Amino acid sequence: MTEDIIREKLEFLKPIQFHLKNESELHRGHRGNNGGEHFNLYIVSELFENKNIMERHRLIYEALEGLIPGTIHALSLKTISPKEL
Repeated sequence: MTEDIIREKLEFLKPIQFHLKNESELHRGHRGNNGGEHFNLYIVSELFENKNIMERHRLIYEALEGLIPGTIHALSLKTISPKEL
């Protein structure tokens, strides 16, 4: 299951909070959808401290390399450090 793979690949971030929602059903039949899944990820990690949004997103995209594009068609990210809660 793709959700399990994503969770596994992002374990290195030691998330304090991790909410992953598959929103693929909302996008069925949209132009340009190659069959990959759509996800919304909310993640809180101490490893995001002192990193800007681009650096945080880069950590995630690098960890999910090989899944995007393809298995994952779209990924919406909300990356938070504990101090931002």
